[in-house]
Amino acid sequence: MSAPDSVALTKALLAFDTINPPGRERDCARYAGGLLQEWGFKVDYFEFAEGRTSVVARAGGSEGKAPLCFTGHLDIVPLGTRSWTKDPFQGQTDGDRLFGRGTSDMKAGIAAMLLAARSFSKKLSNTPGVVLVLTAAEEGGCIGSQHLARTALLGKAGAMVVGEPTSNYPYVGHKGSLKFHAKFRGVSAHGSMPHLGVNAVYKAAHAVGRLEKFDFGTAKHPVMGAPTMNVGTFEGGQGVNMVPDEATIGVDIRTVAGMDHAALLSRLKKTLGEEAEVSVFSDMNAVWTEPQQEWVQRVFEISGKHLGAKPEPRAQTYNTDAGNLLRVYKGAPTVVLGPGEAEQAHQTDEYCSMERIRQSVAIYEDLIRDWCRA
Repeated sequence: MSAPDSVALTKALLAFDTINPPGRERDCARYAGGLLQEWGFKVDYFEFAEGRTSVVARAGGSEGKAPLCFTGHLDIVPLGTRSWTKDPFQGQTDGDRLFGRGTSDMKAGIAAMLLAARSFSKKLSNTPGVVLVLTAAEEGGCIGSQHLARTALLGKAGAMVVGEPTSNYPYVGHKGSLKFHAKFRGVSAHGSMPHLGVNAVYKAAHAVGRLEKFDFGTAKHPVMGAPTMNVGTFEGGQGVNMVPDEATIGVDIRTVAGMDHAALLSRLKKTLGEEAEVSVFSDMNAVWTEPQQEWVQRVFEISGKHLGAKPEPRAQTYNTDAGNLLRVYKGAPTVVLGPGEAEQAHQTDEYCSMERIRQSVAIYEDLIRDWCRA
């Protein structure tokens, strides 16, 4: 089952259709887990639903310092409505570009961390060691890591590398996620006699108008910037000739470090009004590690040697599984660093630079060497 290089392994991972929904990560998870087991890692699998499989693999371990964690997700987003000019699952290449759904987001990152782990699998005895956490169901709310964090499989980690797409530039954090649906109820009536009913769409529309004017009342974060809100879905009614008796909106809020989600949600409920039935389906705080933290400075130095210049503090707008994993790996300094291009995520004809994939393997290897002194 061994893979000769990072590009070949990325192609092998691309061949598994893990589009979410429905996900079906099991075969891909078992493939990656099989490789890790072959290379000497202890491998555990966790399924929160049929076929929705996550992998936790570890090697090494010693008293004192906890292992270094690498994490990434196995699922990918749908192909979209536009036609692809490349096969999304065959790993076709053109120059330095490797095409396919999930190349940048983020099977190239998983391939790189797998191969970096392989390089040290025989050298980790009596060192802090390495743990790999490959999750299901990250897309759409980090559901897989939420369930995984409730188990005893994660163990400990002293620091964490999230392999999401950053062009191998280390980011010291990312925004938090607060996502919810708000349902409004009305009374149905014939469309020609609306006075006999109560229009739930109007209620929802008025609430959306209030949300558009919502003031977070928080200062910009010096690196993350300001929090954002997007009303992404609006559903209501069963026919144009009926007064709609139900309407639902979907809201996506991205928070910055230091914001209190419980207090924010309380304010939002008041803004939506007492009739709104709010159902939260994603609630993860922003991830932030002070750039001056000792290990982060080591990451900057190591990655800077490969990038040609020492990085400066940056944060991503997107969310990752780190928010859930840090509920277990409390206080672990965290960076987001992976070979993919963030701008390619979820795009038609998604691609990743093959040179970036090879570079990320080298960076990950150096990070393991530095952490474990292996």
